[in-house]
Amino acid sequence: MFEIPKLKHTDSGNFFLMAGPCAIEGEEMALQIAERLKDITDRLQIPWIFKGSYRKANRSRRDSFTGIGDEKALRILRKVSETFDVPTVTDIHETTEAAMAAEYVDVLQIPAFLCRQTDLLIAAANTGKVVNIKKGQFLSGEAMRFAVDKVRESGNDKVILTDRGNSFGYSDLVVDFRNLPEMQSNKVPVVMDVTHSLQQPNQSSGVTGGRPALIETIAKAAIAVGADGLFIETHPQPNIAKSDGANMLPLDQLEGLMQKLIRIRKAIS
Repeated sequence: MFEIPKLKHTDSGNFFLMAGPCAIEGEEMALQIAERLKDITDRLQIPWIFKGSYRKANRSRRDSFTGIGDEKALRILRKVSETFDVPTVTDIHETTEAAMAAEYVDVLQIPAFLCRQTDLLIAAANTGKVVNIKKGQFLSGEAMRFAVDKVRESGNDKVILTDRGNSFGYSDLVVDFRNLPEMQSNKVPVVMDVTHSLQQPNQSSGVTGGRPALIETIAKAAIAVGADGLFIETHPQPNIAKSDGANMLPLDQLEGLMQKLIRIRKAIS
């Protein structure tokens, strides 16, 4: 795997982890989650990238929480990185955001609904940052080679692909684990987005639902299949989180899950 600044424990043989809250709700919350995640991942020797969205652009309703302000949230991401000496990842939505976000984070994430947007992929590639592309819910793993090509042909070989399930009817998702080895055939690290793959979108209330009880099931299966990394959104109190609380993992459950997954990883190595 290519080098990611500040990424620790890369020689441990463990999967790597992208974890943090869905959205940056404030500095205190972000630092609290990051401190706990650093403690867990250091003790278990898991390479960890802190995840937090500085803005949530894809919302069902106009009155849904979108963020605390772009620059304010990006500064918090930088503070997390500097405080805990950890790389950070955030998603971008328009070409103009690529260079802006790249000033603050180490990995730029392309949301699933935008994975075919050529100009956005090129703008992210041109920053020289690592580009994590989420597979669209409407695409096969095989089809993601074209997204990889767009970044590579822009002169950037630092690409990660992330699966987050496929649409299954109007209000559910299903994970096809064939997608993981198919995407790995592009010679890139492949991640399973465990929590988003358990969303139940397009609810009549306008608030996305989820099935967090299955987080452990999807995570175990992904590691058994050979995923290089996992993406897990976590929060001390998901029930009061301002975004995607319905499918987030309670922070106090993360360490136990990681311990189980490490044992699976060792068993298949």
